[in-house]
Amino acid sequence: MSLHPPIVTLDLEGVFTPEIWIAFADQVGIPELRRTTRDEPNYDKLMRFRLELLQAHGFTLDDIQAVIARMELLPGAREFLDWLRQRTQVIILSDTFYQFAQPLMAKLGYPTLFCHSLVVDEERRIVDYELRMPDSKRAAVNALKAINFTILAAGDSYNDISMLKEADQGFLFRPPANVVAEFPQFPVAEDYETLKAYLEPWLGR
Repeated sequence: MSLHPPIVTLDLEGVFTPEIWIAFADQVGIPELRRTTRDEPNYDKLMRFRLELLQAHGFTLDDIQAVIARMELLPGAREFLDWLRQRTQVIILSDTFYQFAQPLMAKLGYPTLFCHSLVVDEERRIVDYELRMPDSKRAAVNALKAINFTILAAGDSYNDISMLKEADQGFLFRPPANVVAEFPQFPVAEDYETLKAYLEPWLGR
């Protein structure tokens, strides 16, 4: 049994914040943009689909950032993160983009965030995206384990599954039914109190 506190790695959207693309889709009235990693396991396919829609409708990074600036955290998210950070170290591993995340990080108290970057042209149009590295959530967990940390992980979507599998213990947080059905090995928490109960035995080690 390790004497060292674990590191908890958590997804951002769906765990602490609403889905950014869904919020934007609802704001601009394009339901096709509601498709997320909860629906599509192939991230590149999903992002190419999103970029094509943005180009077709003439939306820019500024349009999306304006919606993000008005977004609020999920109820209880900041309190849960504060509770967790008082007990151990936390890293948010997300497939969002640094150009999206800053207002939300401010509301969360600036936790550590690993994510990706957008390629934006001189007219502020999003023309591409750049992954920090492929399968970055799994790679981050693997690297932390390599320096002798125990890793607990939680997320809600297909793009979190490799992270959960790589962790010493993974949890699904408010996942859709299709993800639960495909990955029944992970305990499911539908609220922060349940997730706390799953984490607490590990935090006391």
